[in-house]
Amino acid sequence: MYKTLTVAVTLSLTAACALAEPLAAKPVGTESKEYRWNVQDNPEKIKALRLEGNAGAGEADYKAYCETCHLPQGVGNPHGAIPQLAGQHPTVIIKQLADIRSGLRDNPTMYPSARKLADAQALANVAAYIATLCVPRDSGKYEGPDAAKLMAYGKVLYEKDCVQCHQPNGDGNREKFYPVVAGQHYQYLLRQMIDIRDGKRRNSHPDMTRVIAKYDDAQLVAIAAYQAMLITQQRQWSTQPRFCKAS
Repeated sequence: MYKTLTVAVTLSLTAACALAEPLAAKPVGTESKEYRWNVQDNPEKIKALRLEGNAGAGEADYKAYCETCHLPQGVGNPHGAIPQLAGQHPTVIIKQLADIRSGLRDNPTMYPSARKLADAQALANVAAYIATLCVPRDSGKYEGPDAAKLMAYGKVLYEKDCVQCHQPNGDGNREKFYPVVAGQHYQYLLRQMIDIRDGKRRNSHPDMTRVIAKYDDAQLVAIAAYQAMLITQQRQWSTQPRFCKAS
């Protein structure tokens, strides 16, 4: 009934994306009862969130350490390995970079590049630069013959359990560090939800871990398909971020 899951995504990235190095000792994550989500115990994250980012300096670091995988426009790829960054909240970018750098979020592929950012100011700078990128409308969508029926089912599930945090339009919440999911690549969304459900995303929100635990793969396919087709609303945007012009 449902399209065969393609969670075993293509990870044959360029050498620059696939380098690995030993991780530092990991902070306590979702595997521990002592875990507290987004507690302000990471000095680098705290400092980066308070600093004003310099988009010019961030562009230089992005081109040096991020562009190879996430591409110049911050669009990632639709195959599930590399997320779209354009349009994401700067707070979320900073938190995820800090979590990867500290070892709280396991991402051996991204860890070496994230560690090359010099300091908290560099994190703020990269987030500021990403915020200037236009938001594409053509991210990877679910394309099975049952797409319409599947997304209708996904909408029901999303509105039942996801809107409280990610908002009806999938726009998340900048102040609460809830990411934009609207328009993110379908396969990336699916992969992350499966990882959260299966305990592989150690920095996930406990409420999301609890809610998503009850869903089987087919239901997660439906939710991811619905999220991927959402078009992020104009968050009272003035000039940035902005939607990309139609090609």
